[in-house]
Amino acid sequence: MDLVSEFIARYRKEYDYYEQACRMVAQSLETNLRSAGVRAIVTSRAKNPTRLEAKVRQRALKRQYETVSAIFDDIVDLAGVRVALYFPGERQEVGRIIEALFDLTEARKEFPTAAAPSYKKRFSGYWATHYRVVLREGSLQDSYQRYAEAKVEIQVASVLMHAWSEVEHDLVYKPLQGELSVEEYAILDELNGLVLSGEIALERLQRAGELRASTQGREFCNHYDLAASLIDLARSVLGETTVTAAAMGRVDTLFDLLKSLGLNRPENLVQYVQPLHNDFEKRPLSDQVIDQILAQDPSRYAIFEHIQGAEHSPSVSLVTGETRQQQEATGEFILLWVEFERLVTALLRDLSPGDSGLTAPSRMFSMVHRYYSKVGLSFDQAAAIKRIQEFRNRLVHRMDTPKQESIKAVSEELRELTRQLKLLFDSHRSENDPGQQEG
Repeated sequence: MDLVSEFIARYRKEYDYYEQACRMVAQSLETNLRSAGVRAIVTSRAKNPTRLEAKVRQRALKRQYETVSAIFDDIVDLAGVRVALYFPGERQEVGRIIEALFDLTEARKEFPTAAAPSYKKRFSGYWATHYRVVLREGSLQDSYQRYAEAKVEIQVASVLMHAWSEVEHDLVYKPLQGELSVEEYAILDELNGLVLSGEIALERLQRAGELRASTQGREFCNHYDLAASLIDLARSVLGETTVTAAAMGRVDTLFDLLKSLGLNRPENLVQYVQPLHNDFEKRPLSDQVIDQILAQDPSRYAIFEHIQGAEHSPSVSLVTGETRQQQEATGEFILLWVEFERLVTALLRDLSPGDSGLTAPSRMFSMVHRYYSKVGLSFDQAAAIKRIQEFRNRLVHRMDTPKQESIKAVSEELRELTRQLKLLFDSHRSENDPGQQEG
């Protein structure tokens, strides 16, 4: 048995392993794309052993493999996932989600590359982004840890580009009926031109959908509808080039919250868009809007917690005693945070009367961090507020699942900060209230 045959024999034994690894990547990615309001078809596959053997034998003529392991290292797409986007402009958002979910084994690869094409072309060819990733050990249960070693290639392109690429790849790079004619190459190139024109049309279709979704007086049909409207409204505030699908975050959670509160219309969304900032790496659009909705009426925290509980807890029977204690600690922290947020708002309103923008949490706390000495806070107090605010964001938006002890420790720190802030507030009021001074 030669080296390639040994490799194929071993791969056939491990085929189910690669099939399961890419399926897990695809399922995780599909769930998160849906949450972010990205329309896509996500598929996965482990490489066909018969076709793989033909590919390896062809590569072996140039590479001179010495071991089976060397072949495994060389073939990077034994496990593959394909993301076929309805709208090609959302490639950036998909990339952000991929990098948040998985560990990249190397830098992403953008197509077309500078390499010379395999045949004469008038059009630019394949437009896509490829990622080579592994599952994160921390995201896997103990029984699935072994899948963290499997390398998976994720190919991201439009639905149209994937279709053209599949045809070209099979005809040009895997010819089963001999070398193509000049006419066949020309037709493939012509089809590529049509696909590129189709992608432009898809981008226009996406823009038209965003404008339709922002029409006043209609309810959002689903979270995809909401995502389109949110992008359009945010662009009116932050600029055309600033806001892309990559800024969205958990649109499905925002949609459920708006629907539960009867705010599921574009005209109701407008008030929450005005105070947005464009530091989307720290605070996605959806999170910023949710924070403003919660700050407007703290009783909404309970509704928001219920929505998140439904998303993350498929069965009440799965809730353990430890989980209940964590939920109780979270509830206590949120009550403390609501009181603290009200106090900060009142203090800033005294300092800046008539500033309506102070109801937006991002604006409110940025003022505290910037002008802490004018408010009467020390540098250490301002730093603690910033740290607790970041903890609150991770906790409320489920970016992190801290243990009960950690939540209680931060709650105690917040309780003490609230006490100190109350003293500051009372002192400020007494200084500015002549009646109190005379008494």
